[in-house]
Amino acid sequence: MRKLTIAGLALATALTAGCATTDQGAIDEANATASSAESTAENAMNTANSAASTARTAQRTAEEALAAAKAAQRAADEANERAKRMLERSSQK
Repeated sequence: MRKLTIAGLALATALTAGCATTDQGAIDEANATASSAESTAENAMNTANSAASTARTAQRTAEEALAAAKAAQRAADEANERAKRMLERSSQK
C-alpha cells in the first residue's frame, strides 16, 4: 500500500510538472505573439506617421504650385490687357 501511495504521489508530481511545463510553453508562446503584435503595431504606426508627413509635404508643394499658377495667370491677364490696349491704340491711328 505504501508503495502504491508513493507511486501515486510520483505520478501526480510528474503530471503537475508536465502541466506546468506546458503552461509555461503556452505563456512563452503568448508572450512571443504579443511581442510580435506590438512590433507590427509599432511598424504600422511608423508607416502611418511617414505617410502623414509625406502627405503634408505634398499638400505644401501643391499649395505652392497653385500660388505660382495664380501668379502666372495674373501676369498673363495683365499682358493680354496691355496687348489689347496697344491694338486699340494702333487701330485708332
